[in-house]
Amino acid sequence: MDSFKTLLKFLTNKKSSIGYCFMAVVTIGREQIFAFVSFQCPCNRSQNFAYGLTFLLGPAVVLLAIGLFVCTRLWRLYTGCCLNPSKLCPSGNFVGCAKVIVKVLCGACIAPVMWLSVALLNGTFYECAVSGLDENVLVQIICKNKTRICQDELPRVPCSKSQLPEKENTELLLMLRAQSQILGWSIIIISATVLLIGNCFKNCRSQVSYIQLTFQKIYTENEREQFELFAEDFATKLAERNLKSFFDNKSPEPFPLPNHKAWKEISTIYTFKKSEPYDSTLQRYVECTYLDSPEKQLFMEGEDGKEVV
Repeated sequence: MDSFKTLLKFLTNKKSSIGYCFMAVVTIGREQIFAFVSFQCPCNRSQNFAYGLTFLLGPAVVLLAIGLFVCTRLWRLYTGCCLNPSKLCPSGNFVGCAKVIVKVLCGACIAPVMWLSVALLNGTFYECAVSGLDENVLVQIICKNKTRICQDELPRVPCSKSQLPEKENTELLLMLRAQSQILGWSIIIISATVLLIGNCFKNCRSQVSYIQLTFQKIYTENEREQFELFAEDFATKLAERNLKSFFDNKSPEPFPLPNHKAWKEISTIYTFKKSEPYDSTLQRYVECTYLDSPEKQLFMEGEDGKEVV
């Protein structure tokens, strides 16, 4: 039993890493299915480029849309902004707004980047797309020192149906695959470098210690889990109260719930500050609103620690 609890705790602590690994496995599996089941390069100059590019970028766009759709931060940022555009950047806090948007985009781009990397490392889609390009610098480079009919037969190379000598056909395929894999590794290297630099910059600019940031992360996760439990419990009780009132045909009992302003206040994101002993917007709101805190007026005026999300 203790071993099971230890394993469960480990998986919980490493859920982000496990999620990324699972996403990578799913991406690889999806790419293999696309490549070996549904993808059939038309081997036609007028269609190769569009067909290959669609299979290369189409799933990436879909994954990006899904990533944005399931992002809670995005909907907290976007909800109500059409009626109140200032909600995007309250009090002119454009830096905080930009930070949130960057976080949303970075999180949503993980799956598309994985897809592009895996697809380019495989090379199938790239071979088809590039072979359908009209005469340009890239095609001239590919067909350099090849026979005169290379450019005409290039669209049929991915299908091994060209009239080029077998050796030349193989060389072209290897060249296209090498280019594709170079692009794939370039995306991986650039993404890893940007991620490392971004994390270094974020931690370098942090106003609190790494241990305190870790505590805040643990607290935030627990607060989110407890919020869902409390919300479900209160929603159930409210539904029971309303149904009981309806079927008993009598006035409902009082049921206190947060007002509209309170919901709006806790929907903002809290910027962790060294000068404030809070770990989230909810904690800050509760302590500044319901306790006799000297910072209550400061919080209600929204001068510190509030960013959009």
